[in-house]
Amino acid sequence: MTKLKVLIVEDEPVIAENVSVYLDNNDFEVSGIAYDSDEAMEQLRQNTPDAVILDINLESGQDGIDIATHINTAYQLPFLFLTSYSDKNTLERAKKVKPSGYIVKPFNEKTLLASLEIAISNHAAENNHDLPKLNPDKINRHLVTPLSEREFELVQLSYEGNTNTQIAERLFISVNTVKTHLKNIYLKLDASTRIDLTKRLREFMRR
Repeated sequence: MTKLKVLIVEDEPVIAENVSVYLDNNDFEVSGIAYDSDEAMEQLRQNTPDAVILDINLESGQDGIDIATHINTAYQLPFLFLTSYSDKNTLERAKKVKPSGYIVKPFNEKTLLASLEIAISNHAAENNHDLPKLNPDKINRHLVTPLSEREFELVQLSYEGNTNTQIAERLFISVNTVKTHLKNIYLKLDASTRIDLTKRLREFMRR
């Protein structure tokens, strides 16, 4: 899939469904909805997303901050808190796990989407900071079919955490054209998700 996959962890079905509709109508794909911590852990294991939207107060053994701690340890994914709580104690706990964003309910679609795009972009930039810049020759020497110049441009923008819409705007092409290029890129790099693509690129740049 060429869209960025997002896991929603929210114990209120109506809110979870609203968030799902917002994401599916834009540049994201909902990888799953978890209504408690056990479901969230299972989704992370079985269908690892590119990002996570987390409610803090869950009617389960662990809350969203506990799940965030696990994400930091095991997956290193960007995540946003989407919560009704903004008291000092909750904020202090939340700050310790370093979320990529903190949205207080009620919220609107634009705030959610903008926060998610910024979170993914900043997380990608931070995680790629210590690696060399992508080099097309270094990548292509590992591929049976080399990337074209245009494909490499898309690879760079994807590596930086840009969404399909952002890539289309930067390159002055349609979103459908971006998706077509990314499908070809995935085939060449033997990747099936954005996470796979990023991992492969990091491996190539370390060799």
